[in-house]
Amino acid sequence: MENKYKLRSQHTIGLVRNLLQQGVDRISLALRHSDRHYSDNPRLEPFMGLNDSGKDYAYALGKSFPLDLTPVLFSSYFGRCIETAYLIDKGFTSVTGKQLPHNTLNNILTPFYVKDVVTAKKMMAKTGSSQFVRNWFDKIIDESIMLDPAFTADRITNFMVSTLKSLSPGQAAICVTHDWNIFSIKQFTLGFSYEDTLDAGYLDAVAFFERDSRIFAVARQFDPVQIV
Repeated sequence: MENKYKLRSQHTIGLVRNLLQQGVDRISLALRHSDRHYSDNPRLEPFMGLNDSGKDYAYALGKSFPLDLTPVLFSSYFGRCIETAYLIDKGFTSVTGKQLPHNTLNNILTPFYVKDVVTAKKMMAKTGSSQFVRNWFDKIIDESIMLDPAFTADRITNFMVSTLKSLSPGQAAICVTHDWNIFSIKQFTLGFSYEDTLDAGYLDAVAFFERDSRIFAVARQFDPVQIV
């Protein structure tokens, strides 16, 4: 099964450059993984890696990442996220010669909120992905299948904020995660409309940053939202 999304890596680079131009010196990015293989078998979902295009895209993102920031890499345990982080690392290193710290795996970047994968996949196959996410956000789906979406967004947001606070000036946390993680941030942390929430292509991102002792989050084509 193939499911294609738009590549948003240049939008992400533009978002980071814009924040740098505003004087921001630390950024924490919730970044969707790159282009990937798909399977109809839900049990294989954690093992679906990047396709050849996705590998090229991730490497190119690393090569074009602004040199004013040094990446600190985090990722979901899923193979496609680990591959994305690895290739961003190698792309950045190919330009700068810097040896980056190893990628750190974190459960908050996984789909930890999916409690019953098989049932969730069956429901999504019946309703379609967009309607399934709407049902989740409307709290129609039982928490034995999907955790409360607002609780989910709070956990992810708290992780992104704590990661931001751990950075030194001149560092950028690149936290490679999944589209549904980004959807929940956009919906419940940033308060976007449902239609805008579901717009997250490959290598798309939400950026967390600090200004005047306040923490903001911003996504492509939207104004920053103060969250702390």
